[in-house]
Amino acid sequence: MIIRPAVHDDATGISNVLTTLTAAGLRISPDDVDYALNHYIAGADGIRCSVVEVDDTIMGLQSLKLAVPGNIYDVTPGWGIIGTHIHPDAARRGIGKALFAVTHQAATDAGLAHIDATIGRNNSGGLAYYEAMGFRTYRETETALCKKFTV
Repeated sequence: MIIRPAVHDDATGISNVLTTLTAAGLRISPDDVDYALNHYIAGADGIRCSVVEVDDTIMGLQSLKLAVPGNIYDVTPGWGIIGTHIHPDAARRGIGKALFAVTHQAATDAGLAHIDATIGRNNSGGLAYYEAMGFRTYRETETALCKKFTV
């Protein structure tokens, strides 16, 4: 397993992970190459996007963005916003834990006080993952639980 910063050429691999999650019913957001590039790799509010490679194939990613005023998750500006996406074939291998170690360091380096993870109420795997990483529910919406990690 190799964890490294995402680069432009990773957009197709990231899209493949996202598309697989969509097909498995685990994702409803866009999953195309342009979205992967613009939302995860090249976004203006990005702090760090890491990919994990297994046998030269991208099997997951974790994105950390800066919450800006008016963000779609209604997260307090100045906090971090995290997103984690692991290919189903790579689940339960410690990838999420390894990715979060890198993201936690990026959050520390960026001077963030808190990180938000907004997870769909029906995403039991995501909810369990963030709880295991130390995130705790601090607010709820009709469709999601919002978990906070104190850096």
